[in-house]
Amino acid sequence: MADATELDEVVREFLVESHEGLDQLDRDLVALEKDPTSKDRLASIFRTIHTIKGTCGFLSFGKLESVAHVGENLLSRLRDGRLTLNADITSALLAMVDAVRRMLADIEATGSDGDDDYAALVARLNDLQEALAPAAPDAEPRPSLVDEAVKLTASAAVEDLAPEPEPVPVSAPVAEHVPDVADASPLPTARAAEHPEAHSSSVADTTIRVDVHLLDKLMNLVGELVLARNQILQFTSTQDDTSFVATSQRLNLITTELQEGVMKTRMQPIGNIWAKFPRVVRDVALACGKQVRVEMDGRETELDKTIIEAIKDPLTHVVRNAVDHGIEAPEKRVAAGKPAEGRLFMRAFHEGGQVNIEISDDGGGIDPEKLKQKALQRGLVHPDQLARMGEREILNLIFLPGFSTAEKITNVSGRGVGMDVVKTNIEKIGGTVDIQSKVGHGTTLKVKIPLTLAIIPALVVTSGGERYAIPQVSLLELVRLEGDQARRAIESIHGAPVYRLRGNLLPLAYLSRELGHDATTSDGAAVNIVVLQADGRQFGLVVEGISDTEEIVVKPLGKQLKSITSFAGATIMGDGKVALILDVMGLAQRAHVLAEGHDRAIADDRQASDATNDAGQELRTLLLLGVGDSGRLAVPLDLVDRLEEIEHRAIEWSAGQEVVQYRGQILPLVRLCDMLGTPRPEDGEMPLQVVVATEQGQTIGIVVDRILDIVEDRLEVRRGTQRHGLLGSAVIQNKVTDLLDVRGIVCSVASDLSMDDLELQAAAAA
Repeated sequence: MADATELDEVVREFLVESHEGLDQLDRDLVALEKDPTSKDRLASIFRTIHTIKGTCGFLSFGKLESVAHVGENLLSRLRDGRLTLNADITSALLAMVDAVRRMLADIEATGSDGDDDYAALVARLNDLQEALAPAAPDAEPRPSLVDEAVKLTASAAVEDLAPEPEPVPVSAPVAEHVPDVADASPLPTARAAEHPEAHSSSVADTTIRVDVHLLDKLMNLVGELVLARNQILQFTSTQDDTSFVATSQRLNLITTELQEGVMKTRMQPIGNIWAKFPRVVRDVALACGKQVRVEMDGRETELDKTIIEAIKDPLTHVVRNAVDHGIEAPEKRVAAGKPAEGRLFMRAFHEGGQVNIEISDDGGGIDPEKLKQKALQRGLVHPDQLARMGEREILNLIFLPGFSTAEKITNVSGRGVGMDVVKTNIEKIGGTVDIQSKVGHGTTLKVKIPLTLAIIPALVVTSGGERYAIPQVSLLELVRLEGDQARRAIESIHGAPVYRLRGNLLPLAYLSRELGHDATTSDGAAVNIVVLQADGRQFGLVVEGISDTEEIVVKPLGKQLKSITSFAGATIMGDGKVALILDVMGLAQRAHVLAEGHDRAIADDRQASDATNDAGQELRTLLLLGVGDSGRLAVPLDLVDRLEEIEHRAIEWSAGQEVVQYRGQILPLVRLCDMLGTPRPEDGEMPLQVVVATEQGQTIGIVVDRILDIVEDRLEVRRGTQRHGLLGSAVIQNKVTDLLDVRGIVCSVASDLSMDDLELQAAAAA
């Protein structure tokens, strides 16, 4: 007989497998209600309940076994075609799933299946099968639990060979006929020989379960290893021993690969939490008398497990709100010319090192006037303040604590607790929430969150003699102003500092002022602007110095510092000292650079500036390039897709043309020095500077000697030229500069490539 430890392991495994099966049941039952004729899905549901019933009977959980047995009888009639699935049967089966889940929780907590009485549920399930099919032959006296457990022993062995339910909402392949208890084959090897694909594709053969606490501990150790790696690399920069430098670089490579591998073990598809939303939508829609269809895109998008856990409840609340508040009742939708069935669309995708989640409905939208009235009724804003608000700020009122547009309190909503908690919880993990709505057309909630919270790339800056880290996910670009440019470029609009960045006014915030440091810069010193993005808008953070970029390990702040919105955490630098991690959103709010009043002032100034410049030459943003020893070329920046650095070893040859593999395609390269007849620079270890441009669907890379700067100036061609690749010359920054004919170069290369294709086709035909 097995000892207590072995029995505990069996029960633990039973709980894990049963929970996985119940999660699949929720999805399958809701899907089956839409397509009651799906025999495969019905067989999968029957198998899951059958397995739970057999195992819990063997483990002497009698109450759980009896509830599962009644549910299995009802499913058996459905499977055999003696009953047809309807809303009542689906609701009863879902109630059975909930009851089984509660009993599993009791088993985990106390070791028994609880003291609750499920007689009403059992009677409900019995009534459904007896009322709809009174002549069914299943009314025989039920065998004892011991007898049934003996019969189930062979069946359980056979069932273990079948694939476990996948953790994503798709139907696993099942046999056409799932045998009853009495039909179970005592020869599992024969069954496996008949269906070898079932055994080879078993999830149990390719995966193992690891306790999440072990993964957390492993992640912490990798974080400490990254800190040690950073310290060694900093020490290496002062050493001349080539063997030591090579060893440290090897350590750097291994640490990076180990870090990526461990982080992948913590990544989970967002579909794991989305899987329960069809059930949530169904329940809320039934309670509200609505018809709602759920559509999902990007359920395979992966996030760190800690992020998954943090967003699970906020997203659930958003989904419930969309069904309760957003989507109208069927008769109201029909009257408005819409389909009676509403649509809830969920989308997830990676972008810029972040995960974007969008939840959209095609409901009635949010009425700004209604928001104003509710905010005034509840005393959340002053009337004068409300009068100055723009549409974006009015919509954001919905995130205020205590705000609710529900006319009455129900079990779904109306208590004024929800959207403020959603926003707070998302921002706690470094995310942002934005809402867009159009009356009569629907509402979209956009959430941006980081992939992971453990190890992130960051830019290290200095202010007041201290170092600070800025997460690179919020970083757009760096701008350095020197000498007279530093004094003239920064202007003031209504008392707020701004900088004209490529024709757009960029609001500025000074890090030293926001943190209460004494400014140490002099009038003639250079100005460093870190261009950041917060809440979908840009602003510039002026810092004293910019050090470098490196991967940092995020350490949470103590409870004494959590109320300071300017900081998101701390990290240990390579020299062992602590640096605080800046909260970009918190800094932006503290400096008031995201206020709509600030935006309107900038817009008014931009309109005035445009009116002033109408009579003069238009300012253009130009990319300055160097060719030869002293040649200068310019190209309008709007003709440039990207600026890239390409290693020499990445260059290949195709049909006599230099090419590189670039973003899934073959990118032809054109050497500007060869085109203009200037000497080709010596190929050293420095990567090639490449300007990527596209015209008429053809993308090429123009290899230049040097990328000098990005400037703003009036573009006036003063001297024409017939030279291939050039449009003429202009005076830019008081220097004669040739204008590069990017469109002509791209079209010329595209024409050559087309001729090559024709020649290849002709050769193939011959």
